[in-house]
Amino acid sequence: MRLITRGSEVNENKDDNSVRLGGLPISTRNMIESAENFATWALEARGRKQLPYYSTSANGQVISMASQDKAFMRLLLEADEIHPDGMPMVHISRLLTKTPLQERVATTDFVHIVAKEAQKLGLSFYFLGGTPEVNRRAVDSMREKYPALVFSGSRDGYFSEEQEPIIVEEIAKLKPDILWIGMGVPREQAFVSRNIDKLVGVGVIKTSGGLFDFLSGKNQRAPVWLQKVGLEWVYRIIQEPRRLVL
Repeated sequence: MRLITRGSEVNENKDDNSVRLGGLPISTRNMIESAENFATWALEARGRKQLPYYSTSANGQVISMASQDKAFMRLLLEADEIHPDGMPMVHISRLLTKTPLQERVATTDFVHIVAKEAQKLGLSFYFLGGTPEVNRRAVDSMREKYPALVFSGSRDGYFSEEQEPIIVEEIAKLKPDILWIGMGVPREQAFVSRNIDKLVGVGVIKTSGGLFDFLSGKNQRAPVWLQKVGLEWVYRIIQEPRRLVL
């Protein structure tokens, strides 16, 4: 059994593959290493009564939110791993740390690396989040791209407080190898904090922000050149102006 102290800044399972940025331990693993890590944890979890390996992500907006909201900071620190989902973080790490980040681990790219690994190993996915239509289209898109990928289930993110325990119980029974949760920050982190102890048997949990919007085709990625220079956030604000008031 992995020992994790929830609701505090102590997580006994954190490893040394991280650097401190904005008060958060950010993973230095690249996408391939991170995907292999997911596969390892998911396979080891099968048939064992242990807590899921919990991975979340941070970008400039998340770091800013955490610096102003200590409760949110504590939620992030409950994760076993925090991926750097922003090129500015990579650039800053080269200036401020002895072990700079290798690359941005954007969930919208990372899901495809993990899916390829999952196909080879027979690992199952569960998508939780988005509207019913977005969730369905996201699952259909992944099935089309990866015909051998197994989905143990999926569910939109629009449910009541009363429905939550039922949904969590269903996921726990299905025991997906990798549970992707796309509910947005900080709702998805709060959901994991409330329910991770009830999800014993799930291999890996990955909070995913707006991943399903992109997989479904609702939102489009920025041009590659904007991604490389760290300005994808500008493109996303143009698509979602409400982010300016978050």
